Amino acid sequence: MKIIDNDAWLAPYRPAIEGRLQRSMNKAKQLAGSSGKLEDFANGHLWFGLHREENGWVMREWMPNAKELHLVGDFNDWQIADHYRFSEGENGTWVLELPADSIHHLDKYKLKVTWGTGSGERIPAWACRVVQEQDSPLFNAQVWAPETPYNWTNPLPELKGLNPIIYEAHIGMATEDYNVGSFNEFRENILPRVAEAGYNTLQLMAVQEHPYYGSFGYHVSSLFAASSRFGTPDELKALIDDAHGMGIAVIMDIVHSHAVKNENEGLGLYAGDPGQFFHTGGRREHSAWDSLCWDYGKNEVMHFLLSNIHFWLSEYRFDGFRFDGVTSMLYYDHGLGRDFASYEMYFDGGQDEDAITYLALANELIQSVRPQAISVAEDMSGYPGIAAPVEWGGLGFTHRLAMGVPDYWIKTIKERSDEHWDMNELYQQLTAKRSDEKVISYAESHDQALVGDKTIIFRLIDKEMYWHMDKDSEHLQVDRGIALHKMIRLLTMATAGGGYLNFMGNEFGHPEWIDFPREGNNWSYQYARRQWSLADNKALKYHFMGDFDREAIGLIREDGLLDATATPVKIDNTDKIIAFSRSDLLFVFNFHPTNSYTGYGLAVDQGKFSGVLSTDENRFGGYNNVDLSTVHRTTVERSFGLKQRLDLYLPARTAIVLKRIPVPKVR
Repeated sequence: MKIIDNDAWLAPYRPAIEGRLQRSMNKAKQLAGSSGKLEDFANGHLWFGLHREENGWVMREWMPNAKELHLVGDFNDWQIADHYRFSEGENGTWVLELPADSIHHLDKYKLKVTWGTGSGERIPAWACRVVQEQDSPLFNAQVWAPETPYNWTNPLPELKGLNPIIYEAHIGMATEDYNVGSFNEFRENILPRVAEAGYNTLQLMAVQEHPYYGSFGYHVSSLFAASSRFGTPDELKALIDDAHGMGIAVIMDIVHSHAVKNENEGLGLYAGDPGQFFHTGGRREHSAWDSLCWDYGKNEVMHFLLSNIHFWLSEYRFDGFRFDGVTSMLYYDHGLGRDFASYEMYFDGGQDEDAITYLALANELIQSVRPQAISVAEDMSGYPGIAAPVEWGGLGFTHRLAMGVPDYWIKTIKERSDEHWDMNELYQQLTAKRSDEKVISYAESHDQALVGDKTIIFRLIDKEMYWHMDKDSEHLQVDRGIALHKMIRLLTMATAGGGYLNFMGNEFGHPEWIDFPREGNNWSYQYARRQWSLADNKALKYHFMGDFDREAIGLIREDGLLDATATPVKIDNTDKIIAFSRSDLLFVFNFHPTNSYTGYGLAVDQGKFSGVLSTDENRFGGYNNVDLSTVHRTTVERSFGLKQRLDLYLPARTAIVLKRIPVPKVR
């Protein structure tokens, strides 16, 4: 129970933590069976669904409540026929075997299901390709069995020791056009931007098929199908393959926390039984998300979801996942209304022990299939051990999203004038984490830009962005916004406890918010796209922020910064100074809106420092008030004890980074 050794406050809850570990170990042993390998259990995608075999086709579906089952599609004019009737096998599994010429690549199909009180058409649960009919809300499964399978050309990237610097992206809105972007467009136009910007990890949102585009991909209907609105399975594979060729890991935003309520497209009433996959009664629906909640206590649901993880890792070669809505999974009340102010909140009986077991097994499976894979938990509850190994008493995620960081930035920008920003509180918020976990820090993700909210840059500049972002225009509010945007992002990534994340476009201060086409905006794509031309236009100021982001990330990657410990040098709330060292770099931030300081003394170890980066450089839209070519030497000052004094010039609203110059060894 190493998580208890690391946090003595957990000691009173040792029985509960040990019980959870034992429960997951027992369940893993039960599911793995005689082979002892969880991945052998989680291979349902190789058995269920439609598969082409040497002498024909075979299809299997788990429908224990069905009375009769037929395959209908293009090949039989969507009519029930005896030739396409399934046979009922064991344990609620239905089987259909067909000659090779019965169905073909790209044929569309569905299941016609009859149960005790009714019937309906359903998309197969294990379908790996689902398409929406043109100008229609109707979805169908589609045969995807090209004669020549996709030929992977690049090796998997090395993940051991990787500190993920994540570029969070949505394929559909990655285009500047007023439509839905594609996998091919992203691969050709956006992937090179990601590589040039220095990000080593790409996080793809909305990959799993979802009926409503405006759900941002979170109301999933077909878990094994890559959304066809973006392209084909092979086009997604080509994107991932090219990313790997650039040395970029690709992770997927996976949604196992809930599912869409739709019955025709989803699994809500798959064979007339509302409880086949989901809870019944009061636990069935997620009141805040208008969706259905999986019953993780069922082995069949475990099999389905774990197989889904195995499928994406093996079939598409993803390098890991960002698990959506983990807080919602952990607690019966989905964490709604809880403040998590005491440890008792994690052990008060309000936890879904089945979900906790599932998450532990999911992470065990991930590391078995793809060792060193990235596994990020979206958890705002601070669940102890969530990003600690399962054998320590944790849940096995490699990282936790530092969800409190963007919330704190927003609260600070919204509620406090610049002179009232609290430096001590700010530094504490950005560095707070458990000793046994790594976190992904971020100033803003897609969540902070959804309609009704604002990006950081829009909060700082607001409507003046419409009129004063050209270089010929001077405006104090714009200058302030750009200066703070650079400082906020640099401070967030420089204090990160294991990884960093940015949502696409925010690196260059993309204006406004995100709003997908919907009835309320007349189905407009105005805010469901990214205006890359703003960053490319050198007559505008946007590229200043993008250029700075690239240099800052390059500096952090080059120095292996995220492997080092951040050590505070000086936090002064009166002067609005935050200074800390990390690796051989010294970061100094002057957040004061008006006060610049000459000869500002910092207590550091004896040595020399050279400037390597400043938010005030001309190339980043600054005024070059800091001379980075100057070599700074420490001087003796008795009041600093064993430390020496480093004098610096610190302009207002400016951050500088200095690097310690190695002392030559004396022979």
